Amino acid sequence: MRGDDGLKMTREIFGTDGVRGLANRGAMTPHSLLRLGMAAGRVFQRGEHRHRVVIGKDTRLSGYMIEPALTAGFTAAGMDVFLLGPLPTPAMAMLTRSLRADLGVMISASHNPFHDNGIKFFGPDGFKLSDETELQIERLMEEDPQAILADPSELGRAKRIDDAGARYIEFAKATFPRRLNLEGMRIVLDCANGAAYKVAPTVLWELGADVKTIGDDPDGFNINHGVGSTEPRSMQEAVLEYRADIGIALDGDADRVIICDEKGRLIDGDQILATIATAYREDDCLRGGGIVSTVMANMGLEKYLASLDLTLERTKVGDRYVVEAMRTKDMNIGGEPSGHVILRDHSTTGDGLVTALKILGVVVREGRSASESCHRFEPFPQLLKSLRYKGGAPLDDAGVKQAIKDGEHRFGDKGRLVIRKSGTEPLIRVMAEGEDEALVNSVVENICAALRKII
Repeated sequence: MRGDDGLKMTREIFGTDGVRGLANRGAMTPHSLLRLGMAAGRVFQRGEHRHRVVIGKDTRLSGYMIEPALTAGFTAAGMDVFLLGPLPTPAMAMLTRSLRADLGVMISASHNPFHDNGIKFFGPDGFKLSDETELQIERLMEEDPQAILADPSELGRAKRIDDAGARYIEFAKATFPRRLNLEGMRIVLDCANGAAYKVAPTVLWELGADVKTIGDDPDGFNINHGVGSTEPRSMQEAVLEYRADIGIALDGDADRVIICDEKGRLIDGDQILATIATAYREDDCLRGGGIVSTVMANMGLEKYLASLDLTLERTKVGDRYVVEAMRTKDMNIGGEPSGHVILRDHSTTGDGLVTALKILGVVVREGRSASESCHRFEPFPQLLKSLRYKGGAPLDDAGVKQAIKDGEHRFGDKGRLVIRKSGTEPLIRVMAEGEDEALVNSVVENICAALRKII
């Protein structure tokens, strides 16, 4: 979309979490990525110093194509490139600051299958970029490339940094209470065949745990396939098989985590937030009088927090909106039911491993089982269904609008609806929550039926 002055008004390449798409198609081709690197490199050249960008990636096959394409773009724009190899997204946010880089880049499509990939950007402060900065990059991509190319004498250099993983390992360990350890604890760790397959097991082992690792054999194709936080059954089965005390499942880029207790029962992001918020409150280190989550957070979480005289600030779906609210209100805990948890005392973005360490710290300190420590409230019945669509505006259809209106009327004040487009995939997500599970199921199915008629 463009304004009267011809300038682009809305983002077209960037979504809710950077750039994402099918590898070697659309925005994820070498040509487009070269232009993206050139444009982003020019935007983040501020001052007279030698500018640098750090690049990490997960384990997808397409990373071998994307990394050199971006590197060429950045060096062509006059930026030095530090290549860090496979590392979690939160490690990139931390290392962007630690290495005093002007820009951080993570090549990952997070929890998506291997054939997708994406680019996440971090500014020099370690936070994801604003809508305005992303729009500025898109505008530069449309300009004559000659206008943003560096002079021959100002071309950037590229080099690999071999100890980046060790730096993150020490950072993560430092977030665990020094007076505690994990000795005697048996942990199943699912690395999703993704970015944390080396660093996460090392952290837990160095803290004393007996670690059984699954999803730690990436081959370029198996990231998130049958493993990880979006498919936690493998973790749950392994916990029961090995009689583990707890299970931890990361996603492909390790910025989110789902946990299960010793009985194999899942502990989702809402329960994780409740557990950590309670511990922070007891330690008198919770800021802002509550936590931040999204419209998808369970009403049971809100009710539990209220019983502790804490608030739940809701935002739009997306960790960037959670972080924005946390910064605005000076709150230090935020996250989503998916297990994307931001702990601002430690990280500028979601960090699945650090979040898991906080939960482990609570379990160890309380001397209770995970099932006793981490199930803080009874969730309200909730149902989420995702429907794939090919294009258009399904939510503008009259029949769909009427189905949504009917659902809201049936709920009254005893439930709620959240219907939205995914920001990372061509999906319509239909979520309902309420006191009556049968009513929740009925409302969701009626809306989905209306959607199926037109998609």
